[in-house]
Amino acid sequence: MQGSKDCGNSPKNKFAQDVAVALECGETDPGAFSENVIWETPSTEQITGKRALLEHLRDRPKPSSVVVQHAITHGKVGAASGEVTFANGHTRRFCHVFEFTSAKANCIAVVRSYS
Repeated sequence: MQGSKDCGNSPKNKFAQDVAVALECGETDPGAFSENVIWETPSTEQITGKRALLEHLRDRPKPSSVVVQHAITHGKVGAASGEVTFANGHTRRFCHVFEFTSAKANCIAVVRSYS
């Protein structure tokens, strides 16, 4: 994983980056999400609830590399964008926009993903 330079002295930006990488890799810290989290996936599917989100992540294909180009936060919102590469050489761009439960930016209420 190659991280964004935006995360230098910002724990909030680092959190946004870490969650984006976790979403792309299919492995995440359950504590990063509220119990009633909503994930609007790129395919416009809406996944509601932490349990459903974690189950959905288990089925995601694992990339061979993830590059985060930007990770930014401001108040109760944030975003991270980058590119994933899979073992077959296929590359895909991503962007995850986060709404946090508070301005602490340490728990996610809504994720809107684009690819």
